[in-house]
Amino acid sequence: MKTKRLRSLSLATLLVTSLLIAPMPGSLVPAAWAQSADQAAETQMTLIRAGHLVDPATGTATPNQDILIERNNRTGEGRIQAIGRNLDAPPGTEVIDLSDHYVTGGLVDAHDHLAITYKEEPESNQYYFTTLMDSTPIRAIQAFSTGFQKLASGFTIVRDLGNNGLYADTALRHAIEQGWVPGPTIINAGIIIGAFGGQFFEIPEREDTVYPEYLNADTDDEIVKAIRRNIHYGAKVIKVCVDCQAYPYTADQLKLFVSEAANAGRKVSGHVQTHEGALRAIEAGLWSIDHDNAMTPEIHTMMAEKGIWRVGTETPKADWARTSDARWERRVAMLRDAYDKGVKLAFSTDADYFIRGLDRGELTLEFIETWKAAGIPDADILKVMTTNGYEISELENERGPVQEGFAADLIAMRGNPLEDIDALYDVDFVMKDGLVFKHEGVVAPMDFFHNGPAYGWRVR
Repeated sequence: MKTKRLRSLSLATLLVTSLLIAPMPGSLVPAAWAQSADQAAETQMTLIRAGHLVDPATGTATPNQDILIERNNRTGEGRIQAIGRNLDAPPGTEVIDLSDHYVTGGLVDAHDHLAITYKEEPESNQYYFTTLMDSTPIRAIQAFSTGFQKLASGFTIVRDLGNNGLYADTALRHAIEQGWVPGPTIINAGIIIGAFGGQFFEIPEREDTVYPEYLNADTDDEIVKAIRRNIHYGAKVIKVCVDCQAYPYTADQLKLFVSEAANAGRKVSGHVQTHEGALRAIEAGLWSIDHDNAMTPEIHTMMAEKGIWRVGTETPKADWARTSDARWERRVAMLRDAYDKGVKLAFSTDADYFIRGLDRGELTLEFIETWKAAGIPDADILKVMTTNGYEISELENERGPVQEGFAADLIAMRGNPLEDIDALYDVDFVMKDGLVFKHEGVVAPMDFFHNGPAYGWRVR
């Protein structure tokens, strides 16, 4: 296990240990950067001196790059204004010295469930019982804690794909966007839609326990209504259980999912566990097929041809993982096969369980081991965890890549992840939306917390 434990939260420690370099006297300030007193009160300028700026898309690391960031404290938006060598900065700019670090965009987990954590005790890792014991309010608090932990490990975007009670995922997204709490950018699914029973095998007397974990939808009208309900309550992606029961959705029904979601500008992510379910999902044109149970060379070839994302949730072989040798060998072989066939790959975990001694961010990083076991080059693993993640989240034109005009989500580490992907285990700097969340290994999030919707009331 390569994970490094975080040091305790301390705003004072961050302020003492952060290295702040004042602008050089006489630096020229472009007229476009001149600020009025009112603007200065609302904006915050930061200049990062990066030893190397890593571009995962091209697999390159450019030395001695400066990144100038402007953050609007009224809206909570922080954007990259300029990138280059020896940049000048306006007066009052905070300068952060990362000259001995490799800086890149944030990481992405393309499949997790932030508002559920099942455990060995008391529910023997049976999440049906977790949903009976944990209310949506406590799960919303769990979601904040989980997202916080993942952000501390460098994950600035998470696709949160259901199993969140009664829209705890939407509540978390709103809380982050409004400025109540820090957290990753959330692409949430709302309630998973499935044929009668969802993923549960409840008894007739407890038929109603399926909701709110799943929305039963068996007819075309029910499917449309379930999709619209989720979108109305804040879903950014639609999650469907393709074949969770003995009566899987037909290809035509799955096409209805795709067309109805597209009507609202949403994509469809499919939980798939059988070969037939995968064939139907491919025929229907789902955005992603999640989990690797149904993956075969034939399925990979078809996915590559149609450009469907593989979100394999590849659990590693570890002391804490319930992965048999046979399943592990198949998992690694299929991941390598998908890579060789050019399937669109996303880093994903489904790590919705409690492992004592690991926080959720550290647990997420452990999934790197599966990709290493498959013999995938370090630079390509990094690309999957960043560039591919931005694309599957449909944020690649606004957030993720370190480019001028894009959201300022950055991470930094001392090692070069293009050459040694294990460098990601030691991310010691995280910036979210132009605001420092972690520096020199210390998480200091107080600037993210507000006692009201500081960035505006967003209801959708």
